[in-house]
Amino acid sequence: MNTTQLQGLVSMVAVLGILVLLVLPAVIGIVHDRRIDRRLRQAREDRESRENRDGQKSSSRSTVPSTATWYADGRRSKKLVSS
Repeated sequence: MNTTQLQGLVSMVAVLGILVLLVLPAVIGIVHDRRIDRRLRQAREDRESRENRDGQKSSSRSTVPSTATWYADGRRSKKLVSS
């Protein structure tokens, strides 16, 4: 192996090292996001199975109308009274 080949090898290793340093944070972030997604999915499945086991409905939304609904109903009734 002569000097030119050795310099080429060192340059190639340096370029590959820089590429790894640039790509590594993105790969770590992807792995981290997948782990969080897996934990969230497992927690959701556990909660749903616990709710189904307890006999509760799967929907936990409130049945009380929102403020926007009350406001819209009030505006509709004013229009009916004035006409």
